[in-house]
Amino acid sequence: MSRLLTAIIVTIAGSAAMATPLIIAHRGAAGHRPEHTIAGYRLAAEMGADYIEPDLVSTKDGVLIARHENEIASTTDAAAKFPDRKRTKTVDGTPITGWFSEDFTLAELKTLRARERLDFRSHGWDGRFEVPTFDEVIELAQQLGNELGRPIGVYPETKHPTYFRGIGLPLEDRLLASLDRHGWNTASAPVFIQSFETNLREIRPKTKIKLIQLLEGKVPTDEELRAIRSYADGIGPSTRLVIPAAADGTLLAPNDLVARAHAAGLVVHVWTLRSEPAFLSPFYNGDVGVEFRRFRALGVDGIFTDFPDAAARAFDAALPPSP
Repeated sequence: MSRLLTAIIVTIAGSAAMATPLIIAHRGAAGHRPEHTIAGYRLAAEMGADYIEPDLVSTKDGVLIARHENEIASTTDAAAKFPDRKRTKTVDGTPITGWFSEDFTLAELKTLRARERLDFRSHGWDGRFEVPTFDEVIELAQQLGNELGRPIGVYPETKHPTYFRGIGLPLEDRLLASLDRHGWNTASAPVFIQSFETNLREIRPKTKIKLIQLLEGKVPTDEELRAIRSYADGIGPSTRLVIPAAADGTLLAPNDLVARAHAAGLVVHVWTLRSEPAFLSPFYNGDVGVEFRRFRALGVDGIFTDFPDAAARAFDAALPPSP
């Protein structure tokens, strides 16, 4: 039995936390390739990821695509190719000026090419990759599973679902329809659906897929964890909700969130571990492997990371040399 399937069976069944957390490729191998690209997702799986994570937004014609935000100029060449599409919109209460996915048809979006979002990461791959649809990501995961001889799952996040519902482009039913088309709208499919918003409550009656409530800001109480368990299978807390930090960034002692979540019958998938000094706490002395192993020791069931190769090395999994 594969590590991924063993992890699902052990954690969802409410047994003891698995020894090796799931490796969830945050936006693909985002530390090595532009985020949310087929090339990045493929590389992540080849490096040892169990799941690839597409954030989902909608096009003007209602097709789900993989972008971290509906503002797409920061990760594509939309501004150069469509200078007249610049807009100012209010998304979840915040005014944003840029180029937005919902102002483009899929055909127009397919003319764009992805670029690296962060200045300190390599831009050598800019301009080479298309923006993928969610259907294309599912197809890739299923293809990779066949190629690699182990399941590769998908872990979609609905981005700004309230906003998209408000403009007549709801995400949830389209997400489930895509999974239906590929035979993955089942309890046993290697799929988690995640969201920061409350739409998981609406999704729950429509599917048996595993649901993860994302969390940040405040450590949930036991009562709040029980409420989440009424509609979700797990929580996705930021790393600082498990290992808090002082105002100066100094890490404090881990709290009991993982144990309390497990006691409530919830799995715990923390986000997001990254290898660069801009993200890695000085506590780890530049060794991201120490951070991975620390969260494993705390009993988390899955870890989101931009560097699935680093996670695989930390967990002593086999992988090819880093690119």
